[in-house]
Amino acid sequence: MRTMGPEKRQSQSATLSASLRLIRTHRRMRTIDVADAMGMRLRTYELFEAGKGKVHHERIHRFARVTDSDPYAIFTAMALGSPEFALRAADNKLVEILVVALHALDDDMGDGIAELDGRTIINTVTRAFRELAMQAVRRDEAARIWLQQRLEKLVPPDMSDEDEPPADQAP
Repeated sequence: MRTMGPEKRQSQSATLSASLRLIRTHRRMRTIDVADAMGMRLRTYELFEAGKGKVHHERIHRFARVTDSDPYAIFTAMALGSPEFALRAADNKLVEILVVALHALDDDMGDGIAELDGRTIINTVTRAFRELAMQAVRRDEAARIWLQQRLEKLVPPDMSDEDEPPADQAP
């Protein structure tokens, strides 16, 4: 088994710390509030949020429950080196959903998972992610069209009024 070098651990610790802080501040929570809700002393929580010490999976799950975020996105953010990813997936629970779907796949296929070839997995997952991205674009476009159609029904301001002084003022 390969061990991580200290530079990788430091990077993951820094990513964990930034991820926790981003999510907590996005939720407009104070450190004392999160510490209390997690049943931790403030100093212990501060060390946890600073990424000090071992990564405690249970603490990350507890943090996610308290902040209503995605614990698996926090783990994935550490692997990606992207605290922003943890924040991006905090509300929609992207990675948590993927883990649940993988669990269902494991239940359905069992040992058959070992028979899947890498190319098929890559193509299928890539196609699914492209479709997700397109859904976001379509949703934004649909919202733009909806707004544009309804704005046209509003009475536009009379631009000729802007050239005239108000009635109660003499020219």
